[in-house]
Amino acid sequence: MGESDPLSKHSLRRSALTLRAQVDAATREAFAERLAIEGVALARRAFARSVAIFWPVGTEPDTLLMAQALTYHEIIVALPCAGAMGEPLTFRAWKQGQALVEGAMRIPEPAPGARSVQPDLIFTPMTAFDRRGYRIGYGGGYYDATLAQIRASRSAPAIGIAFAAQEIARVPEEEHDQPLDLILTEGELIDCSLAWR
Repeated sequence: MGESDPLSKHSLRRSALTLRAQVDAATREAFAERLAIEGVALARRAFARSVAIFWPVGTEPDTLLMAQALTYHEIIVALPCAGAMGEPLTFRAWKQGQALVEGAMRIPEPAPGARSVQPDLIFTPMTAFDRRGYRIGYGGGYYDATLAQIRASRSAPAIGIAFAAQEIARVPEEEHDQPLDLILTEGELIDCSLAWR
């Protein structure tokens, strides 16, 4: 994998976030419903007993209906908990209605006393993506470190969630970047492994 220009990633991130913010309310609502259906289907396909989602921030796709659907089907839902920048995330079990605390990145997360979970399937946020499965996050390196750590010892598919408007031709990947297995948008499920065949 090649080296990338951080300024290039910054510019791509900014452009993708602008496009994401322009997605209309009807598309957002339909995608939240699609996530609830597809989330359960993908969890079953992966034989997942526990699934990590992310708490939706700002204009990110809404994952909370998916959380409800997973819980209804007796699949454990976990939220990420951030520590130091670039360190792997930890995951704690959560059900809607349970109290959350503000985490290191000022994103709600389960309290430290919540049960620790090793998810069988991980849904990841992103600001931009390409069809090879490379993503641009928010610059903290949390998900790359997390996926690298998990993949060193076990299998847990990683699925990116984004609007189609966030797709770019090619993410300028770096050596530490971890590609996703699948990407789910409001219109399609992209099998990133096909890009390598």
